[in-house]
Amino acid sequence: MKNEELQNIINGLGENLEFSEEGSEYLTLTVSKEQLHAVCSKLKTEPDLKFDYAFCITGMDWGEELGVIYHLESTEFKHAIVVKVKTEDRENPTLDSVCDIWRTAEFHEMEIFDFFGIKFNNHPNLKRLFLTPDWVGYPLRKDYVDEANMIVK
Repeated sequence: MKNEELQNIINGLGENLEFSEEGSEYLTLTVSKEQLHAVCSKLKTEPDLKFDYAFCITGMDWGEELGVIYHLESTEFKHAIVVKVKTEDRENPTLDSVCDIWRTAEFHEMEIFDFFGIKFNNHPNLKRLFLTPDWVGYPLRKDYVDEANMIVK
């Protein structure tokens, strides 16, 4: 399915959806944090889309905003899409979990929480995955400083 066809189908799933293809091999859909769970659920269950595989979920720090990028694929139709969501709240960043939609998201969300501090509402077991429970800060944020362990050139 061509990106234009995907966009036409997805347009009916929510309001104020933003699409882009610039600089990516995939159609990119940007959703608000309030729409994230509902749109993702529809992306998986819509018969013409069936995005049943979340093959990469990555946390991001865009400076002013934190967010998550979801790479989704339909194993039946062989089409793919990227979904981006952002939050401006750096002090208490929260997004809805999608691990009830894609089981693989459970560990990705734990990793994102560990390294970026984004909390996922309704996650069944949100905890640090790689760092110790007493670790202070989130090492993949652009504003993270660790004088003892960072090498600055």
